[in-house]
Amino acid sequence: MAEEYEQSSASEFIKDRLYFATVRVKPKNSASTHYFSTDEEFIYESFYADFGPLNLAMLYRYCCKLNKKLKSMISRKKLVHYTSYDQKKRANAAVLIGAYAVIYLKRSPEEAYRTLISGNNAGYMPFRDAAVGECSFNLTVLDCLQGIRKALQHGFLDFESFSAEDYEHYERVENGDMNWIIPGKILAFSSPHPRSKVENGYPLHAPEAYFAYFRQNEVRAVVRLNRKLYEGRRFEDAGFDHHDLFFQDGTTPSDLIVRRFLHVCESSEGAVAVHCKAGLGRTGTLIGCYLMKHFRFTAAEAIAWIRICRPGSIIGPQQNFLEEWQGATSLATLYRSILENNHNSQVICYLSKHCSDEFIDSIASFKSSLIQHDVHLVSYDLI
Repeated sequence: MAEEYEQSSASEFIKDRLYFATVRVKPKNSASTHYFSTDEEFIYESFYADFGPLNLAMLYRYCCKLNKKLKSMISRKKLVHYTSYDQKKRANAAVLIGAYAVIYLKRSPEEAYRTLISGNNAGYMPFRDAAVGECSFNLTVLDCLQGIRKALQHGFLDFESFSAEDYEHYERVENGDMNWIIPGKILAFSSPHPRSKVENGYPLHAPEAYFAYFRQNEVRAVVRLNRKLYEGRRFEDAGFDHHDLFFQDGTTPSDLIVRRFLHVCESSEGAVAVHCKAGLGRTGTLIGCYLMKHFRFTAAEAIAWIRICRPGSIIGPQQNFLEEWQGATSLATLYRSILENNHNSQVICYLSKHCSDEFIDSIASFKSSLIQHDVHLVSYDLI
């Protein structure tokens, strides 16, 4: 009876085959059902109050584990991925199986999320930034699934060629603390130092420590966002372009900094390696702008994908900055599209319900500008 109850309240991803359940007591395998959990296998290493989502290597290893179970178990045996009522572990487990559904079962993020909350299942605790104090931005399980789907669509996520060993090797501080956000195009890493040494048990790397890896992976430019800790000419003398785009730690970039960063990425013939001090906040924020401009990621999708690639990225007001930048970018894109295609026409503008009051107010000036081009914004609605 207990097993029937658990299955009746579980989320069914493959009919009569794959389920996700939240349980209070560890279930026992039976002749018809195999239970497994990853709560103690894949564990997020927090910086402060953050607790997820789990990184890309963990997602890969989970998918491999589940594929192996689905292929090896007797076809009629039910598989139940179970998690506990620990809300943090539960949210991470939900992203794992939800992402599996998006990647391998070809479900939309919305379909996968509907399955996760089906039956008696409650919602999931949202993720937060790697900071202390109050959280100003909630990143949901659905946001993570949508970020993964967007990465799939653009070829950033390909588990056929992905190496979890390489990911885990290079993410370690002693091996460079590097993560690809856009494979072959944008690499995030922590700041080099004047010379390679171990200081208070923490490995530091001189610019020269990165040369071989950068050349091997066709990195052509390095962007520094923090105060100078090393001489940029050391990269330049080795054949790399080096750009300084400093802004204060924990803050948001000016429009000029964003434009200059985008220009560097757009004009570079190879990959661009970006760092601030830790390679998390400022670095993730500007990479998010690039994802939003060139690949139409929403702010939440960009934050989700960047954190899955490089946990701890984008902190505090930087999250809200990306939301604002999303609104401004959307408005600019809409403006160009209207002017190119809708002369002497009437336009209804649909805006995200997440737009700020300031952005909504900007519609007035937007409307006036359109009228000058014989385009009339007759109404706008929030969706």
